[in-house]
Amino acid sequence: MTSVRVFFVGGLMSFRALFNWMNPWIFVPTILLGPITQILLFAYIGRAAGVGDDEFFIIGNALNYAAIPGMFAMTFTIGGERFAQTLGLVLVSPARRVPLFMGRALPVILTGWGTAMIGILSGVWVLDADIAAGAWPLVGLVVAVGAFATAGIGLVMGAINLVWRDGATLGNVVFLILLVFTGTNVALEDLPAWMEPIGRCLPLTHAIEATRMVADGAAWSAVSSLVALELLIGAVYVVLGLVALRWLEDMSRQHATLDRV
Repeated sequence: MTSVRVFFVGGLMSFRALFNWMNPWIFVPTILLGPITQILLFAYIGRAAGVGDDEFFIIGNALNYAAIPGMFAMTFTIGGERFAQTLGLVLVSPARRVPLFMGRALPVILTGWGTAMIGILSGVWVLDADIAAGAWPLVGLVVAVGAFATAGIGLVMGAINLVWRDGATLGNVVFLILLVFTGTNVALEDLPAWMEPIGRCLPLTHAIEATRMVADGAAWSAVSSLVALELLIGAVYVVLGLVALRWLEDMSRQHATLDRV
């Protein structure tokens, strides 16, 4: 029961503190307007270059923007505690580490899912793209798996934040790597040959591909392997993040890095 409370109540309190819910308007432009502007930018670049179509850029950039809460929110739930010098108190608590940190991931995953879905809905409306009504439930499911995967890599970045202070810089670099390597705006087969294997190991790559197929009318049987692979990649990053948290927590205790802000 204690672990359940830590998971749900602790995660919610951390999320509210992260986005300063006393004034939620900081949340709106950061999470809701960002994907729309990115979609419009690349969609019109694609139109000018005569490549792809609006649906290609809507789905790619909407899912790519799910990485913003997935990475930055997960990083700053740890980095923010460190900046406020309360991380030491969190880590010395007897709470189990898995519910402690995965509870913080749940609101982040929901936010990433909502960000991507709002991006897709807005892009379809503004650019007059066509996604069949019957495809939306499956689109929502695939996007949720992609949001989970981005939270996994965010957990790894949060662990790194235990010993490295500049989590924002790391997040910007990783976000741009995802933008380039996951087929967001350029199909994987059109990238240099050495880039595709890297993209296949990153979150969102298979979710973006599966969502595009679903939007074009593919059935679950055609995308289930892609969704399962995306889920597996997310789970691997979650495990790596939890292991790294334990290892770097011990290292940070030895070198007193928790107190350096």
